[in-house]
Amino acid sequence: MKILILNGPNLNLQGRRDPAVYGTQTFESFYDELRRRYPTVEFEYRQSNHEGVLIDTIQQADGCFDGVVLNAGGYTHTSVALRDAVAAVQVPVVEVHISSILAREEFRHTSLLAPVAKGSIMGFGLDSYRLGVEALLQSAR
Repeated sequence: MKILILNGPNLNLQGRRDPAVYGTQTFESFYDELRRRYPTVEFEYRQSNHEGVLIDTIQQADGCFDGVVLNAGGYTHTSVALRDAVAAVQVPVVEVHISSILAREEFRHTSLLAPVAKGSIMGFGLDSYRLGVEALLQSAR
């Protein structure tokens, strides 16, 4: 199975940005752990702070990956274009968030991606990504 993990804006600062909310582990060290945990899964990881790059990456994932684990960061709440990209592809996309968006500021409570994603996982720290991978593996069986 081939899975793309795609992170949006500011997630390149994981481990340094607001550690009380997001923790202190870097995404790179977590990604290494994830790859060791699932040796039969072919992972690819990409991150961008740019909406258009995220949209292009989602479109390019269609037909190349068996699933996408997407943390769109702040674009979750604002990007109709990213939502439309997720809706337009056949590859299943699981939306993940490190924190619970429902327990945060009110403007974060609405996900534009949730209605078009295969599912949404939030609030389990970086383990949300592992749960997203598990969801994709289970649905592929």
